[in-house]
Amino acid sequence: MKLYLECASGISGDMTVAALLDLGADEGVLRQALVSLPVEGYRVEVSRVSKAGLDACDFAVLLDDAHENHDHDMEYLHGHSHDRDYTHGHEHDEEHDHSHGHDHPHAHEHRSLPDILQIIQAGALTSGAKALAERIFTILAQAEAQAHGVPLEQVHFHEVGAVDSIVDIVAAAVCLDDLGVTEVVVPVLNEGTGFVRCQHGKLPVPVPATLNIAAQHGLNLHILPVEGELVTPTGAAIVAAVKTEDALPERFRVIKTGYGAGKRHYSVPSLLRAMLIEPI
Repeated sequence: MKLYLECASGISGDMTVAALLDLGADEGVLRQALVSLPVEGYRVEVSRVSKAGLDACDFAVLLDDAHENHDHDMEYLHGHSHDRDYTHGHEHDEEHDHSHGHDHPHAHEHRSLPDILQIIQAGALTSGAKALAERIFTILAQAEAQAHGVPLEQVHFHEVGAVDSIVDIVAAAVCLDDLGVTEVVVPVLNEGTGFVRCQHGKLPVPVPATLNIAAQHGLNLHILPVEGELVTPTGAAIVAAVKTEDALPERFRVIKTGYGAGKRHYSVPSLLRAMLIEPI
């Protein structure tokens, strides 16, 4: 099966999972796989939302108080207030929000790459889903190691090791495996500009981990005049792990289209469009 990811508004982990569910990935299979992981402190919610007037699927990882990573804290993340209200616990996006310098009383999960790979191996996933989830996390680890100037074995995922990120990445791998996707076309990743906060200050967009992934895996970037992070490290890592082509067939049929909603509010709709296509 050939998949086309249209990343006109960027890509993140939760957007990817939502789009794949909208394409027909089995939600029951996904939930069984997630329940089998030795990870606690969360529940997942799959719902329908409207983005720019379009019906889309939303995939949310709702964390308990002990694991809440406060990625929904957009005012802190971007350093200024936003006009919209962000509902506590639901407007979270994933690890890439780099908000761990914020003074919150909750403890964060710190895991090494071997820790995460062990979690994946312990789950009741197919061999294909396990291999893909491991590849995505390894790509992230390599990018973070380069960004921080440390050996791979010293990378500790205080961000991508958080519960919601493990769930997003495993969920994406399970859905891709369930759909039987063997080829993935991703012509370009549209990205924004500006800065996001991290524990050491502000990072320029694209953030270093995303840029490292793009450089190491030949991803095509296009910068939009939009303030904000459209492509997250998790989203970039998913693309790097699955992309087989960067050009669409000259002619093709669209078998099915799925829309995955993001949680952020920018001047472009936070929406990932995915299509199952058949070259003709």
